[in-house]
Amino acid sequence: MTLVAGVDSSTQSCKVVIRDAETGAAVREGRASHPTGTEVHPDAWWDALQAAIADAGGIEDVAAIAIAGQQHGMVVLDEGGSIIRPALLWNDTRSAQAAADLIAELGVEALVARTGSVPVASFTATKLRWLRDAEPENAARVAAVALPHDWLTWRLRGFGPGNANFDELVTDRSDASGTSYWNPATGEYDRDLLALALGHDAILPRVAAPGENIGTGALAIGPGAGDNAGAALGLGAAPGDVVVSIGTSGTVFAVTPTPVHDATVAGFADASGHFLPLVATLNAARILDSVAGLLGVDYDELGELALSAEPGSGGLVLQPYFEGERTPNLPDATATLFGLTIASTSRPNLARAAIEGMLCALADGLAAIEGAGVTPSRILLIGGAAQNSAVQAIAAQVFPVPVSVPTPGEYVALGAARQAAWALSGALPDWTVSTVSSPAPDYRPVIREQYRARA
Repeated sequence: MTLVAGVDSSTQSCKVVIRDAETGAAVREGRASHPTGTEVHPDAWWDALQAAIADAGGIEDVAAIAIAGQQHGMVVLDEGGSIIRPALLWNDTRSAQAAADLIAELGVEALVARTGSVPVASFTATKLRWLRDAEPENAARVAAVALPHDWLTWRLRGFGPGNANFDELVTDRSDASGTSYWNPATGEYDRDLLALALGHDAILPRVAAPGENIGTGALAIGPGAGDNAGAALGLGAAPGDVVVSIGTSGTVFAVTPTPVHDATVAGFADASGHFLPLVATLNAARILDSVAGLLGVDYDELGELALSAEPGSGGLVLQPYFEGERTPNLPDATATLFGLTIASTSRPNLARAAIEGMLCALADGLAAIEGAGVTPSRILLIGGAAQNSAVQAIAAQVFPVPVSVPTPGEYVALGAARQAAWALSGALPDWTVSTVSSPAPDYRPVIREQYRARA
């Protein structure tokens, strides 16, 4: 049996899965935690990767590996390859004004044409602009800019301080497309945008071809991917599929054969050679955490309460912008509960309003993707909260498209493992993904109508 490894270096932890290269069957896995916060020193990711590999039994018997990871994070390196300052993560919103400044300087239409997206506080370019303005001495020291997954790949390949060969910095098209200085349509960096953000030019990772083997020895190494593209690859998502992921944040993304240029939808690339139009929300499963804590119940009990209420929650509507929001771009917003009356104020209605509000925010993302020209035929609902039976049932009432819930799994890491097998053999393997639930379509327009009325 030939083994391959896939890594998901996410916001919260590092997961490693070892798979059979031919069938994708699970062999073993490991994990390690990451520090909390919206800025993290990248060395903590490297330590977690080593710990997760050890927890998975090592990779001495593995023929290939690839690393997927959280998108957008700003890793800045000096001329010796050392980290200049802790990395700003995707969920660090201090660069909101920097995003507004870039938009004011260039205009929405120009940015969409040049990068496929309008920059928000999540994107790397806005963090570089923040660095230029807030920490000019650090900005002046920047020799190279990397993203979390490609910095880890560089380190895994033996590079770093003391061996800072920047020619060996390699990324992939999916993660490059989230920087706001790479054009998915042309496959080229926009150096003028980089310089406008940082204040000067810098070395950027080479963008490898999908499935390219970037290893230099016996171990084949895939170029890696951004987390959402990794999940799409792990799920085997194809044109017509829309993935709705409910984790710490929420994402709605589709696989399309052509690039999308839209002011609301991020026109990202995927890891297979297609494109990945995406809408992200900052608030997802934590909405349920907050309301479950308020009601003094666990997830299962929250679901039971929610299903005991009628669709529409008796008129109660939760606009769930607890941590600000990315789509719509409202970094300073807070959550609001509408429709409180004597009749509507009940534990079941509040539980249901939490689930409906979370899903309606994601349904707005689906509508935006449809507005950009994507025609969905199926929704693949993934993430920890997707395993809740009430979330599944209410999703079938909120989304006007059939919903399927794949078997729970580390799909980002699985996608990286599939890419590793591709780098090893030269062909993308066809691994089967099973489904645990396909709730009967039960679309209830009242839920979305109430939510939209409170926009």
